[in-house]
Amino acid sequence: MSAVLDALYAQVPVAPVVALAELDRRQVGEDFPTIPVGGLELDVEEAAAALFETSADELAVPVPTTDALYAALQAAVATLGPAGIAEVSQTFAGLDDAEFSEVRACRTFAYRLALSFWYAGARSRPMTAGEAGVALYLSSIHRHRMADFRELPRRALLVSRALHEGATAVPTETLIQLGAVMASELADVDRDRKAEWLYKQALPDYHRRRFCFDLIRWETHQPSPLIVRPDSGGYTIGLTPPAGPGGLWRRPFTAEW
Repeated sequence: MSAVLDALYAQVPVAPVVALAELDRRQVGEDFPTIPVGGLELDVEEAAAALFETSADELAVPVPTTDALYAALQAAVATLGPAGIAEVSQTFAGLDDAEFSEVRACRTFAYRLALSFWYAGARSRPMTAGEAGVALYLSSIHRHRMADFRELPRRALLVSRALHEGATAVPTETLIQLGAVMASELADVDRDRKAEWLYKQALPDYHRRRFCFDLIRWETHQPSPLIVRPDSGGYTIGLTPPAGPGGLWRRPFTAEW
């Protein structure tokens, strides 16, 4: 397996080292960074309110790119202006996203935008299910029957440690490449036959692949770190953000740039 991973490493371009802690855009005491748009700095709830007021929830199907969401927010800010956003935010704050799917969609969109603008001079996104599954595979976590695993004490902490262990075991570019193939194999997403051979050499145990992918796919309350793309080039692993609406972490099958 070492020789196969070395072959993957050889495909990874050298990128500048980035100190992400210095680029975190959050203010002291804030859980999320603001979203810079139209000369304003909107918090997550203000961005969600602006999107809701301009019917951006209609973008929910199919799942939009983050760039499309940002374009919708830019249009909303241009339409509403600072005073309009302040007004709609007061009303929006009283809406229950568990009751209204449109409200939940807009809060989810705003959450995605906050994740994207977490770092100055970079873009970031949630780790995909495939990337998280690969990270678990590359960690020292033991394979269990799923029912038995869910009975383990402190399993969330166990999985969090395994995610960080496996995600840092290979270059982030390699994690992304392997994660895309895992999703194609186990979720039938954009199947890439050419990449499968090397993937199965690097991650040869099908039952372990299946366990790791299914575990992270269904554990939606499980924290996972961000994938960060610095403007200077390359990719790296970011911090683990707070959960989104409903106390869930996003685990899409495809990268949400």
